[in-house]
Amino acid sequence: MQVQSSAKPVDVLLVEDDPGDVLLTEETLLGSKIRTNLHVAGDGVEALAFLRKEGRYAGMPRPDLILLDLNMPRKDGREVLAEIKEDPDLKTIPVAVLTTSSQDEDILRSYELHANCYITKPVGLEQFATVVQSLEDFWFAIVKLPPK
Repeated sequence: MQVQSSAKPVDVLLVEDDPGDVLLTEETLLGSKIRTNLHVAGDGVEALAFLRKEGRYAGMPRPDLILLDLNMPRKDGREVLAEIKEDPDLKTIPVAVLTTSSQDEDILRSYELHANCYITKPVGLEQFATVVQSLEDFWFAIVKLPPK
């Protein structure tokens, strides 16, 4: 499915503490047919500040999609997900959990907290890039996102 190059870019907030995964995600999105503005938060505290436009994030856009890791320092992804989905101003932003955990309890808890999908990160670089590309294709070429 082709997206016109004149289409408005989509804003993605990647909440990820692993610099290698951040780089892979950036590279995959850069080579994409969909124009994407990738914003990165290195932990849950930073992510919530970004979403609430606090401090240095005052002028940041509302993301169209959040890619959320679960296991992070300061505030983990489960706590972030709970706060997003409890906040009337943020709860309509789709959240895709993208994590190394394949534990049933993490999957169940994420869906209980209203994650929109749960994806276990593949180990290989090529497979990881394929997952990110598939996420992008699905969320930005197929799904109708809520208005900002």
